[in-house]
Amino acid sequence: MKRRWTLYDPRLAWMLVAPVFLLLIFFLVLPIAVMTAYTFFTFVTAGVETSALTTANWHEFFTDSYYSGFLVKTLRVGAMTAVLCGVLGYFPAYFIWATTFKHKWLLLLLLIVPFWISFTIRTFSWINILGEQGVINVALLKLGIINEPLPMLYNEGAVILGMLHFLLPYMILNVYVSLESIDRTLIAAARSMGCTSAQAFREVTLPLSLPGLAAGLLLCFVLAAGSYVTPQLLGSGRDALFGNLIYDTIMGELNWPMGATLSIVLFVVLGFFAAVYTRYMGMSQIVKGLAG
Repeated sequence: MKRRWTLYDPRLAWMLVAPVFLLLIFFLVLPIAVMTAYTFFTFVTAGVETSALTTANWHEFFTDSYYSGFLVKTLRVGAMTAVLCGVLGYFPAYFIWATTFKHKWLLLLLLIVPFWISFTIRTFSWINILGEQGVINVALLKLGIINEPLPMLYNEGAVILGMLHFLLPYMILNVYVSLESIDRTLIAAARSMGCTSAQAFREVTLPLSLPGLAAGLLLCFVLAAGSYVTPQLLGSGRDALFGNLIYDTIMGELNWPMGATLSIVLFVVLGFFAAVYTRYMGMSQIVKGLAG
């Protein structure tokens, strides 16, 4: 007798997710596989490579300190950006969660307003703020505080500042969602047992909000370490990150095999940190934070 399909039939579930799997294979797995294959191609000259397999690209990456220096610097800048986002983002998230303001939704709306403006335009705006003819330098010169413009642009500090501007809302949303999941009766119970507000925060609120903080740190670190636009606009050649190195290798030198090698390296390194986080914390908190 032929079995009829039901609403919860596993075959129906597979049919529904099959298009997504196919898209993932076509747009994610296939490009990565092609780039991985390219890492073993032989570079001949600009824009020319052969399919003769070689490990020369990997050997060059592991033996040339030029590449490892870029990687270490990228991880350092990504970590600094993530930590600063954590420190600066926790307090606004706590304020939004703890406030008794009737229209709390308005605070959350203001938080996501920057997303309505193009990220590139927001990054360009920092040139008008930090440049030699920017708002800060012009104001300081007119006030007589400085005699010549301060070099605030095209350095690592400007890159980190630009990425803070971009990533801080992601951190605040992750921490806020984590705080919202806390049962407030636990805090009331701690207070009823004699804890001060500071002790209740330290013993109850902070530990229970750590998953959101950890998710925000991972998200900010991965996005900062893989960024290209901000270092390109606010940094200089000396302060470029690994993403800029990949772009210059592929588009400037037309060295696809080496560019593919660098791309796979960045993919594996960032994937390692994401895998470690997922192993111990899971991905649900990040999904909640992104969903707001």
